[in-house]
Amino acid sequence: MRILLFGIAKDIAGAPVITVDGITSVAALKTWLYTKYPSLEQLRSLMIAVNKVYANDEDVLQPGDEIAVIPPVSGG
Repeated sequence: MRILLFGIAKDIAGAPVITVDGITSVAALKTWLYTKYPSLEQLRSLMIAVNKVYANDEDVLQPGDEIAVIPPVSGG
């Protein structure tokens, strides 16, 4: 499964795209991300989008889904 990372999430992971196998839910993906990249837990919010729609923790992931990790957005 390919995961696209944006903003500070990309900086923390050190890559714009990562791959992972065996993840079946958004909640499981977040747990995996926080374990692999503990600094992500320091962000005040972290959104996951599946197929360009914001996802809830209970949403199921399917092979071929487009997954994006979107950190908090700042600006002025």
